[in-house]
Amino acid sequence: MAGTDNKQELLAEGPSIILVEPQLGENIGMAARAMANFGLIDLRIVNPRDGWPSEKANSAASGAVYVLEQATIYPTLREAMEGLSYVVATTARMRDGFKQVLGPEEASRNLRARFAKDQKVGILFGRERIGLRNEEVSLADDIVTFPVNPAYASLNIAQAVLLMSYEFLKTKNVEADNLPFAGTNFEEAPKEQLFGLFNQLEDALDARGYFRTAEKKPVLTENLRAVLTRAGFSQDEIQVLRGVVSSLDRFSRNMPRGAGSPDDDAHRKAQKEAAKNG
Repeated sequence: MAGTDNKQELLAEGPSIILVEPQLGENIGMAARAMANFGLIDLRIVNPRDGWPSEKANSAASGAVYVLEQATIYPTLREAMEGLSYVVATTARMRDGFKQVLGPEEASRNLRARFAKDQKVGILFGRERIGLRNEEVSLADDIVTFPVNPAYASLNIAQAVLLMSYEFLKTKNVEADNLPFAGTNFEEAPKEQLFGLFNQLEDALDARGYFRTAEKKPVLTENLRAVLTRAGFSQDEIQVLRGVVSSLDRFSRNMPRGAGSPDDDAHRKAQKEAAKNG
């Protein structure tokens, strides 16, 4: 359906679209075209299989090459999420864990409410064949799933990008008072700060044997991340938590299991000295 009009205002806003390890340049190009259709501009690509730039992507973009020209390539998903404060992960599969599962309309309203407050937000899309891995979903705040035929739930990446881009654009003229979180000044911390908390806490727990076996560690780690991302911490709250972890970690690394506080030991020693000196 043709409808390009260079005299009209070009929309270029909205959430970052993050494609995780896309395999085909054609799919990247069609995803860029879907973004352009509905006014999105920030395309982030994690480790594309066939390298970058891609002539096949340019051909499939059909006039949306300006989206591809501004696309950013990242080696890892964590790096692609830096600077974002709220991210949803799209999936067609059932997931175990603690994430809130949203439909595309509700997820888009959440994205719009935060975007309207100048927060940077994003949407994750997985690989053509296997989608997003559990550990990748665990880095997002919420899950988005689509109401599709349960017997044929597979969506092409570009189709999924188009659906979410369309739903986001629909929220553009919604009254601000009708959006979730519209009445608050709460600003969630950027993802790199949350990832720093993950690393610190997981290292401290690993040192104390919390994960027990290597086989259980991935699941326990995913569950821990899911719990922490659900809260939507502010920067100040993350600093408080990291301070608590630092304090507990210093204590636990210096003491054997079951031991009391180092201060308690010092107090007991002082009591013994006092008793001796009688």
